Amino acid sequence: MGFSTDLAYALSAVHMAEAAGYPDLDDWQSDVLRAMPRRLLLNCSRQSGKTLLASLMCVHQAVYEPGSLAVVVAQRQDQAMELIRTCRTLYAALGRPVEAESENKLSLELENGSRIRAIPSTESSVRGLSNVGLLVIDEASRVLDATYAAVLPFLAVSDGRLALLSTPAGCRGFFYDSYLHREEWHYVEVKATAVKRIPATFLAEARRKVGEYYYSQEWLCAFNDSEQAVFRQEDIDAMFKDYAGWDLSA
Repeated sequence: MGFSTDLAYALSAVHMAEAAGYPDLDDWQSDVLRAMPRRLLLNCSRQSGKTLLASLMCVHQAVYEPGSLAVVVAQRQDQAMELIRTCRTLYAALGRPVEAESENKLSLELENGSRIRAIPSTESSVRGLSNVGLLVIDEASRVLDATYAAVLPFLAVSDGRLALLSTPAGCRGFFYDSYLHREEWHYVEVKATAVKRIPATFLAEARRKVGEYYYSQEWLCAFNDSEQAVFRQEDIDAMFKDYAGWDLSA
């Protein structure tokens, strides 16, 4: 890899993705990689390409920001392992531009001092890391609020980037709260109907088989009330609106 090529990749994660074998990223993926926002809130359907996006962000930082640390938090170990596996695949596809010190199912460490690590999503297991340049929380709607509170201090000194990636899982938790305040984030919503890799025939079949509730949540990015809830969330919210007081002097 020549200096001019390496510089081009360093300046553009989109160019790096092309070199790794992904010349046709979705527009939203390219937009996020160009922006590299400090706070990314990605509300996305299943099979939308979020794992690839997060992996590209992690690999770009590891290769072109020596000494950096990217941390991946996921509810399940297999989710975290899949993201790290994609990171390692991208790294290999780039021709290993920086030598690796170690590679395993849960981490990638490079000779330039950069690391990509996956950690458990239990509050008691995530303490101790600091100076994190990129914190990725995968399937954030399923991660406990206590875990979110425990990992946010990772960014306190570094003022690093935070990416919450998930399909919705009801009107609850920090992911839903972030959605309610999405003006504070670089917010991206990716419905399955906008993903060219997902055939319309498959979505029609899924809609028939799983029903409107799960279809709208898993494929259309909808935050639905729990099926077991007695009251709708919108009705509960309406109870706490400010209404004009009565004039009892009349």
